[in-house]
Amino acid sequence: MMRNLVLKRFLHSSTSLARSSSSSTSNPFLPSSRCNAVSAPLAEEKAETVVFPRVGPGFSHGLNWALARKGIIVKDKAFQNLNYSELQKRGATIAESLSGLHVYVRGSFVGGSSEISKAEFSKLLKQVTSHISSISDVFVHDGVIGSSPKCDAKVRVISDSPAAVLSLSNVLWKTPTRAVSHDSCPLTVYVATSISAGVGDTIGLGSQGTRGFIAADIERSSLVLCGKAFSDTNGIKEALAALAGPVISARGGLPLSARLLVSGDSVILLFASEKTIQSCKDSLVSADAGVILSSQGVAPFFQSGKSSGSNLFKLPAAVILGSSDSSGIIPSVSKLSPGQAAYHFLAGYQDGKFTPAYSNGPSSSDLLELSKALLSKARILLS
Repeated sequence: MMRNLVLKRFLHSSTSLARSSSSSTSNPFLPSSRCNAVSAPLAEEKAETVVFPRVGPGFSHGLNWALARKGIIVKDKAFQNLNYSELQKRGATIAESLSGLHVYVRGSFVGGSSEISKAEFSKLLKQVTSHISSISDVFVHDGVIGSSPKCDAKVRVISDSPAAVLSLSNVLWKTPTRAVSHDSCPLTVYVATSISAGVGDTIGLGSQGTRGFIAADIERSSLVLCGKAFSDTNGIKEALAALAGPVISARGGLPLSARLLVSGDSVILLFASEKTIQSCKDSLVSADAGVILSSQGVAPFFQSGKSSGSNLFKLPAAVILGSSDSSGIIPSVSKLSPGQAAYHFLAGYQDGKFTPAYSNGPSSSDLLELSKALLSKARILLS
């Protein structure tokens, strides 16, 4: 009898528990109902949110975060370091070369450009980053100025156009994919080809026409190219050289407005007027002015049509400073001491005119300090 009574109570309690559990599933506030009693549309929505993170071409969370730190919020995709054929597939074409666009530089010691205030550049940068953030596809290219192992300047280009990236990839030297991300002070180039032509008026620079303009802020290590400015290669190189100067100097290199002349096994550093340069252009490593002189050797700032696999040359065997003097006071040829060379470098005398450090473009370097540094290097080379 006792055994049957216990068995009945057990069966009764089990039935009650089952009923309680069954009734509880109709209560929307219980945790179990949140997982089991889900409508079909909600279930589909939950399934969609599970697909995270997105992966594939154009999707990189690391790159997106890096761009966000530069003020760019990726709307859809960001493509990084595409090669020539990949850029072409995305619509890149070779743009017609331009020259003479307006160049604005903030923070330069030497002229060759117009001034832009801190407030004006800040307004410009805000409008440009907002514009690029509104474009579905953003294109990023990483490169380097100089590529001297310890004294180069890393550069990241952020553009709304694959054509601009294609053009700038022919200016900058190649660098490993993560080199810019790991660099302490990279330069940033913002390219807004499709921004409103009236952006110059908006920020207070006045009308810039339909071709666009170039603006750089040395303090921010930033360069902005608006409209078709990415096609003005010479203007871009001048602005990039001004931005790179402080970085190169801080790393022990000398940014010089010189050319490299190679004669047999000898490397020669040449400072001269454009007229003189044209007379020996076939022997030049690059027609562009701009080299980095360091303890590792000497390297041109930018790529050129003559560029080969290596762009780091051994230390120069000689330094030539060419001066134009129709008066005949300066000897045709003379050997200079390091001190005399530093003086002529600082003067840059050309027929009654002075071009300090032989630099025609904007420069962020204190030229007196630069001449002292060259004097020090010359003493080492001649010792």
